[in-house]
Amino acid sequence: MYMFHIQMERPNSGLLFNTRKKSSMPGTTTSQAEVTNISKHGFWMLIDDEELFLSFENFPWFQGATIEEICDFQRPHHDHFYWALLDIDLSIDSIRSPDQYPLIAATKTN
Repeated sequence: MYMFHIQMERPNSGLLFNTRKKSSMPGTTTSQAEVTNISKHGFWMLIDDEELFLSFENFPWFQGATIEEICDFQRPHHDHFYWALLDIDLSIDSIRSPDQYPLIAATKTN
């Protein structure tokens, strides 16, 4: 189970949300990964000791997703992330270097 802290920022700051996902079970060893901020341009993930930005331009599948959908992810392997609510799989390499991974999946259209 996870608890979320969401802080609304001033509209002119460009920062929409600050989220912190913390394990509710102290003492449990987990891989360190969390969504730290969400803006209208994308979101930041803190992965171990590295903060990476996932722009909606490079990762269009997240555009229009709710905060819950973006923050609810799993890390099945050290270099792999899975967003079950969005059915999105990403490797850490594709997050670090999105230009080396062409977009091959289509975004949903209504």
